Formats: sequence, C-alpha cells, structure tokens
Amino acid sequence: MKRLLIISILIGCFSVSLRAASPVKRWGRLQVNGTRLCAADGQPVVLRGVSFGWHNLWPRFYNKKAVRTLARDWHATVVRAAMGIMIYDNYLDNPQFALQCVEPVVRQAIREGVYVIIDWHSHKLLTAEAKTFFGQMAQKYGKYPNVIYEIYNEPVNDSWDDLKAYATEVIGEIRRHDPDNIVLVGCPHWDQDIHLVVESPLEGFRNIMYTVHFYAATHKQELRDRMTQAVDRGIPVFVSECAGMEASGNGPLNPDEWQRWVDCMEKRQISWACWSLSDKDETCSMLLPRATSEGPWADDLLKPWGKMVRDVLRQKNRQ
Repeated sequence: MKRLLIISILIGCFSVSLRAASPVKRWGRLQVNGTRLCAADGQPVVLRGVSFGWHNLWPRFYNKKAVRTLARDWHATVVRAAMGIMIYDNYLDNPQFALQCVEPVVRQAIREGVYVIIDWHSHKLLTAEAKTFFGQMAQKYGKYPNVIYEIYNEPVNDSWDDLKAYATEVIGEIRRHDPDNIVLVGCPHWDQDIHLVVESPLEGFRNIMYTVHFYAATHKQELRDRMTQAVDRGIPVFVSECAGMEASGNGPLNPDEWQRWVDCMEKRQISWACWSLSDKDETCSMLLPRATSEGPWADDLLKPWGKMVRDVLRQKNRQ
C-alpha cells in the first residue's frame, strides 16, 4: 500500500512538471511536416499568442515584464515583435532604437520558453534592407529554437512573382546562418490571396509557412474557405495577425465571426497571434492608456478585445 502511495505521488509530481514545462521545453525546435507545424518529435503543435503593436508607436510595451505577463498570466505560447518599417521613427530611420525595442522581447521570450516571431512589419518591398536585418537576426538568435522569422508583414500591391523572388533572397540569407527555424512568408493583398500561393509555392526550402491575416468583422466565410482550400491543397498556413473587429482595427467587435475563425483554426490546427498589445483609442488595442507598460493587467485595464484574447488563450493553451 505504501509503495502504491509513493508511485501515485511520483506520477502526480511528474504530471505537474509536464504542465509546468514551457512550450519550448515541451516542443523544442519546430518543423513543418506537410501542412502542419510540428514539434521536434513530429507531433502537431498549435501556437496561440499575442502580437505587440508597431515598435515605433508603442515602444513602452517592448519590455521583458510585458513578455513575462503574456507568457505566465495570459498563457501565450508565442509573442510577435512587430518591428515597424514604416511611419515615423521606424527601423530604416532609427535602427538602433528599433533593436533596443525588439531584442529585449526576443531575449525574454527565450528566457520564458515561449516562441517569438521577429516581424518585418512593412507594406512595401525592401529586399536589401530585409536581407541585412534577417541575416543579423539569424546570426544572433538562430541557435535558439524559440525564434520564428516573419519576413514581410503585409504585402499590398506586390505580385506573387515579386514576393517569391524576395522570399528566395531573404530566406537564402537566413539559411546561411540558421538552417532550421520556421520562416513565415507573406502573400499578396494584405495576406489575403493565399490562393495564389497554391498555384506556385516556393521550392527548395523546408520549414516555411505562408501567412494569412484576418479581421473577423470584415473577413468572413469567403476568406476562411480560401484558407482551408489552400491547406487542403498542401499549403502550410500560419495566421500571424488576426483580430475580432473590422480591418481598419476599429468598429465593433464581432464575437460570432471571431468564434467561427477560432473554431476553423482549431479544426485545421493552424497557429495564430492576435493584434495588438497597444493602448491606442481603437478597438484592436488591448489595453487602456492608463495600463502600466509591464503588466500584469487587471480586468479594469483591459479593453473588451484584450479580455477576449486573454480568455481564449487561457482556455486553449491550458488544455
């Protein structure tokens, strides 16, 4: 009887340790198998998390304690550092400031054992600049299994042929220093035209995925169908930016459409990150202006969208 009790205690302790293990400890260096994001051992993985807002608009949230809050309190398994390449004081104008914002997020994500997307947050093609930046990031952080590279946030007017040429160069530069970590590739028209990728995907690379972005009050069943059809035809998809309101980032939340998107992504085992950790007077900003920069954030500091995101992360990432 005593022996059985000891075994039960040991099993209980082992179960607790498994639950307490960080995402990166559980899953290791991620890989793409077919259309699925998978752990190092080949088991399918779904990452769910939060995107920071533009670093050059909301630099105050780019700190290690904010990452800690998202990882430990919100149970995010991935965070996204949206390094602004446009608007004032962006990376091109002030690279030192950009790195002072982005790198603490990357380093703290590594400490917390969560995954981190380094996002080239641009709407225009800048091949040489992106190659230089991602080459530096791959040299510095490619040894860590936490890192995911998003090489172009939201192409607007670029053709898929031009984006393929861009991706080939930038991914080639990353792979000189980091042969394995996941790379996310944007597609035309604000990451909506995933059907163009189906007809002519990139060749010669492994561990790449293609991004779809949606705002649930604007993008509904038509885009869900387009995305699921792409997956059915062999395209690995990662939803690196999404939210529950209109595409402008404003307007009313549409909880029903948001839930349809969540259900769709869960069914297809598609990973996602919600926009955004910021405090602007708009629906998609998760925090009120009086919220601290670091967290944790009580309910009265969260806007409705922030509560929705936190609650779904706590629910899904604790399962």
